[in-house]
Amino acid sequence: MFNDYFLFEVTMILNNVSIFDLSPPEKLQLVEDLWDDLAATPSEVPVHEWQKEELARRKANLMSKPTSGLSWTDVKRRVRSRYGR
Repeated sequence: MFNDYFLFEVTMILNNVSIFDLSPPEKLQLVEDLWDDLAATPSEVPVHEWQKEELARRKANLMSKPTSGLSWTDVKRRVRSRYGR
């Protein structure tokens, strides 16, 4: 994974190519590779204090009002109805 990205980066540098020159499928692949690399070491991904506070706020809200959340089925239904998929 990381080696593939490294080779990709070296190739881009040698060919004087910017990520903005990539095709949409190439950009998606790059994002996927970067995400996979970050996911491999989650403890190294910084989490800001405001993000921790927001997660704590949302968890407290859900714990105090358990029926306020949506089921995964409802979430998918909303997304599909909004975006037609």
